Amino acid sequence: MEQEEAERNTRILLEFLCCLRKQKLDELNEIQTDLQYIKEDINAVERQRIEICRAKDRCSLKLRMFADDPNSQFVTQSGPIASKKKWVHAQFNDLQDCYLQKRRNWARQGYKEEERDTDIMNREGYNPGLEDFKSVLTNFTRYSRLRAVAELRHGDLFHSANIVSSIEFDRDDELFATAGVSRRIKIFEFSSVMNEPADAHCPVVEMSTRSKLSCLSWNKYTKNHIASSDYEGIVTVWDVTTRQSIMEYEEHEKRAWSVDFSRTEPSMLVSGSDDCKVKIWSTKQEASVLNIDMKANICSVKYNPGSSIHVAVGSADHHIHYYDLRNISQPLYVFSGHRKAVSYVKFLSSNELASASTDSTLRLWDVKDNLALRTFRGHTNEKNFVGLTVNSEYIACGSETNEVFVYHKAISKPAARHKFSTDLENDGDDAGSYFISAVCWKSDSPTMLTANSQGTIKVLVLAE
Repeated sequence: MEQEEAERNTRILLEFLCCLRKQKLDELNEIQTDLQYIKEDINAVERQRIEICRAKDRCSLKLRMFADDPNSQFVTQSGPIASKKKWVHAQFNDLQDCYLQKRRNWARQGYKEEERDTDIMNREGYNPGLEDFKSVLTNFTRYSRLRAVAELRHGDLFHSANIVSSIEFDRDDELFATAGVSRRIKIFEFSSVMNEPADAHCPVVEMSTRSKLSCLSWNKYTKNHIASSDYEGIVTVWDVTTRQSIMEYEEHEKRAWSVDFSRTEPSMLVSGSDDCKVKIWSTKQEASVLNIDMKANICSVKYNPGSSIHVAVGSADHHIHYYDLRNISQPLYVFSGHRKAVSYVKFLSSNELASASTDSTLRLWDVKDNLALRTFRGHTNEKNFVGLTVNSEYIACGSETNEVFVYHKAISKPAARHKFSTDLENDGDDAGSYFISAVCWKSDSPTMLTANSQGTIKVLVLAE
């Protein structure tokens, strides 16, 4: 019996050691493979750098022929380079993960060597994984701060409630609309806000509403149409030219938090409400086209920009429900990970979906392959709607610290931030309670509109 027990213990020990050896060999193999990628990429980048230096030398030789003082033409860029290097080292772990993920993903594609030589390498001699990472690194280090370039006060003299719940650019980024608890939709001309003095900013259109407003959505096809959702549950489509409502949908039984026009089918719009219902509407009829009855309050709804049959729903049940409207009996996918209510959902592309929650995180999801991609942390959001906006590369949101935060979609830490200043003399003890309440990118540009609970609106630009 002692011999059998000893033999069993020896066998268990041997099995453990064999498993450990296999695990470490796998890790060693992965490290060796990664080192090979890094070696190849260092060689490719060094070759490219030599070519750039030669081209630069040729250019500088030509410039010296025309310049009295050749040194004046070539100011060293040690300052910007040093700050970018510092920025890279501060985010080194995230950048390392991003590089290895992209490099390994391309390696798993299983391309043949001859295809690799002809099709896969780009004109710089870079592997596609390295090229993808170079794009991330270039975009990420391009900006390090947000700069305010214009400001206007949305607040009314006789209205203390100035929270801007929604701020949205129109189809052509020429006009933008604001709405909130002041029961007014105000339309501003963006160029005027940028070029005129702060005290001269007046809306070009103003429309009064019966109830406080929660959300706006411009029609992506008919430039002068905008939809609103309000605290009475009413979804309204407005004509900003005539300043009249052209459709009113009154089926929601409680506060409607969100509305969105379809990009690919401009007559369709979706709304979500505290009555736990998602409704699909058409501008061609008064009754809802579809009704999805869910178990929890709806905080946000958004059409997929590439499809009029796919809708993302952010819910108080902590999940994002992604529906194919051809079969609403159950969601296509349910994305789980947030620990509190999902306050916003926005699409970066047809496949990438960003979400915001009162758990003080943003998350990025792949709606094509049903994957969680990344979690973003840095801002504070525990109880308020602080806004969410996305473009193809960047995600921005507000914070309950009265700051705007910008994240690059490949990096989990903030790329830039901007704090709204407060007038302490006039605001007194309330200054610490202000929060960012709405944000909106100007298409794929470094410019965004931002607003806070005080009613201040700023135009911010990403800068070096």
